[in-house]
Amino acid sequence: MTSPVLQAADLVREFGAVVAVDGIDLSLAKGEFLTIFGPNGAGKTSLLGLLAGALRPTRGKVWFRGKILDFGKIEWRHRIGVLSHQGFLYGNLTAEENLRFYGQLYHLSDIDQVVRQKLEHLGIQKHASSLVRNLSHGMKQRLALARALLHDPDVILLDEPYTGLDPSAALVLRGVLSTLTDGQRTVVMVTHNLSEGLALATTVAIMNYGRFIWYGERAELGSDFGQFYHGLIEGRG
Repeated sequence: MTSPVLQAADLVREFGAVVAVDGIDLSLAKGEFLTIFGPNGAGKTSLLGLLAGALRPTRGKVWFRGKILDFGKIEWRHRIGVLSHQGFLYGNLTAEENLRFYGQLYHLSDIDQVVRQKLEHLGIQKHASSLVRNLSHGMKQRLALARALLHDPDVILLDEPYTGLDPSAALVLRGVLSTLTDGQRTVVMVTHNLSEGLALATTVAIMNYGRFIWYGERAELGSDFGQFYHGLIEGRG
C-alpha cells in the first residue's frame, strides 16, 4: 500500500465563535488529485491554509510524509507549492524577475534553466520582460502557477485557479494543470467550476459548514454531478 504524502486528522480551525474547519480527516497518496467543491464560506480556503502551514490548527494534526508538521519550522514548506488569490507577485518586477526572486528564496542552484523552463511550460516566455502590473489576469495567473511550481514541490495546493479567466485562458490553464497528473505529485484544488474540477480529479470532496459532507473517488460519481452536488448542499442548508 502506498504511504500517504499528506494527511490530516480531526483538523479544526476556529476564528472566535466561527468554526471555519470542523473536524476534517483526509489521506492523500502520491499522484492523487483531490478537488474540493463547496459554497462560499464552506471553509475551503481555511482548509488549504492549514495544509499549507499558513494557518495553525485550533485542534488536530497535519502530517507530511509521515511526520507531524512543526509549524515553527519552514523547511517542509519548500516541498509545498501554493497558488492562492493573492498570487504573491510583485507588480513592479518583470515576470522573469519574480521567478528569479523566488528561485533565490528556494536556494535553487540552476535558477536560469528553471526559470526559462517554467516560463516556457506556462506559455508566457514572450512576457518574460513585461512588468507584472501590465499583464492580464490570465497571464498573472499563469505566472503565479509558475511560481508555485518553481521548486518542483511534492504537494501543490490550488485555491480557485479558474476565477476570473475567460474560456480561452481557462483552457490553457487546464492544459497546464493536466501535466500535474503525472503520478509524481499530490494536488489539492479548491474550485467552484464543476466541470474543470472534475476533469482532473481522482478524488472529490464536497465541503459545507466546515465539514466534508461527501468524500470519495471520482469514479464513484454519476454523470449528473451538478444535480448531486446541489442536492447535497441544499439538503444541508
